[in-house]
Amino acid sequence: MYKYLDINGAKMMLYHNTLMYANATTFNDPFDCHPSLIDFSKVPSEKCKIWDARVIEDLESNRYINNRNDLWICCLSKVYDSLLMWSYYNKHTGVCLGLNMEYIKKYIHVGYGMMVNTQAREVKYSDIINKPDYYRDREDFFSYQVFTKAKAWEHEQEMRLYIIKPSPMFMAFLPHQQEKNELDWKEFRSFIKIGPECFDSVYLGVNISPNDKEKIIRLAQKVNPEIKVYQMIPDTSSFNLIASKEEEI
Repeated sequence: MYKYLDINGAKMMLYHNTLMYANATTFNDPFDCHPSLIDFSKVPSEKCKIWDARVIEDLESNRYINNRNDLWICCLSKVYDSLLMWSYYNKHTGVCLGLNMEYIKKYIHVGYGMMVNTQAREVKYSDIINKPDYYRDREDFFSYQVFTKAKAWEHEQEMRLYIIKPSPMFMAFLPHQQEKNELDWKEFRSFIKIGPECFDSVYLGVNISPNDKEKIIRLAQKVNPEIKVYQMIPDTSSFNLIASKEEEI
């Protein structure tokens, strides 16, 4: 799997040998993990003996609002050469890290939070028109909330790892966030420790600066001397990106 990162995120992951997770409410898709993916409105009459339907609807949906607030996700992709992904995450000035998921899953354990998944799961792309009925459908609603996105994002080919309520021991700001006067706990990233063998390859953005390129290569090779390094270049004949292997570094 591949993780697109800006320079600060890439440096922190490589320097500390960690995998970075971000809070679900901070993603660029406002529907991501949102409770509105699920229909809580059709409350069965038999549930309304003590509270009315609106109260029950609020109680049930609030659980999924809390899920979203407490959820940190590591977003990965099946592809390293997505023109749009490079644009979203770092404007082609950053890095995409190739990660060996078989090695990574050996390092993830429940000590990182209240609940974690150790094997990346595929995101399913759907239309929000077809909301599952919370009271009648047989659905794993937590998984539906975490692993469902709009079809507009299908090009990301996304896979996800998650942590519910990550331990403060593994939380940190990115360097530029420490300069802020007001701190928002949702802006903290969660960094879980992984081994150097988990870093299989590093892809350098088309517009990465020479200084950042040198630093990333030096850092990556210090972490794993066997890591493969590629420079992304434009394929001017097809509007695609090509990974050119850096032979001598």
